[in-house]
Amino acid sequence: MSSNARHVPVMLQRCLDMLAPALTEPGAVVVDCTLGAGGHSEALLTAFPEARLVALDRDPTALALAGERLAPFGDRATLVRAVYHELPEVLERLGVPRVQGVLFDLGVSSMQLDEADRGFAYAQDAPLDMRMDQTKGISAAEVLNTYPPGELVRILRAYGEEKQARRIVEAVVRERAKEPFTRSARLVELIRDALPQAAKRTGGNPAKRTFQALRIEVNGELASVERAIPAAVKALAVGGRIAVLSYQSLEDRIVKQVFAAGAATTAPAGLPVVPERYQPRLKLLTRGAELPTEQEIAENRRAAPARLRGAERVREDVTDRP
Repeated sequence: MSSNARHVPVMLQRCLDMLAPALTEPGAVVVDCTLGAGGHSEALLTAFPEARLVALDRDPTALALAGERLAPFGDRATLVRAVYHELPEVLERLGVPRVQGVLFDLGVSSMQLDEADRGFAYAQDAPLDMRMDQTKGISAAEVLNTYPPGELVRILRAYGEEKQARRIVEAVVRERAKEPFTRSARLVELIRDALPQAAKRTGGNPAKRTFQALRIEVNGELASVERAIPAAVKALAVGGRIAVLSYQSLEDRIVKQVFAAGAATTAPAGLPVVPERYQPRLKLLTRGAELPTEQEIAENRRAAPARLRGAERVREDVTDRP
């Protein structure tokens, strides 16, 4: 299946509208920090014919497929194999000091979910891999089979917000002693058996939270987001805009905190006039997080958990000098 057929970009028109005021000038640079199948990137290049695109992804398969999709745009698109927190290094290498737009579509891509052998989806049996870049790092199976019980409990609670973490981990430790975990179906079955009936009746598939936690651990996602969002804000020129799509509360909380800090004054209380260096650096473009429409969710079920936040850079950082 082609990348075009299997990937429907989430909240696409809203993202384009949010970034549009910053991308109309010739030579504007927009960064797609999460290229995936290339749907958002293709739309950005089409909607803003004077703009240049820099697109990042750690997954070589995604880069190859998206490269085919974006080939008609020629040298307007520069694709880079990198994790999004490496944005500052990428821009420095390309000689791009400031950008006019940044887009993040966080989490696992539709392309990765649809590739059965990647092990991201709990709905189908597959090897327990979950690496976005399968050439490096440890797999989900290695995490399950080798991590101490206490560390597994911490991961499920912190990254999956799983209330039954201890019960699940006790079952995992018991079963891995008999035979190491290699495939997703066995883990899904174990989780179903381990949970009390009340826990199975809420929140969709009972394996969802555990799979999310393992994926975040395997790919270091939250640590990467914590570095990437501030770096992207710093890379914006004045008037530049950033749009971030999150799919779970942990990511969204990080984005909210970074944007809120940038949009707040840092002046000490009681100053009659706020000096320039204490003025907000960002203007929020959303009131809270925007949600997909009911129509979009009906057309693309993967849009359902999406949360969109945006901000505009209104001032440069001012270095305090004595």
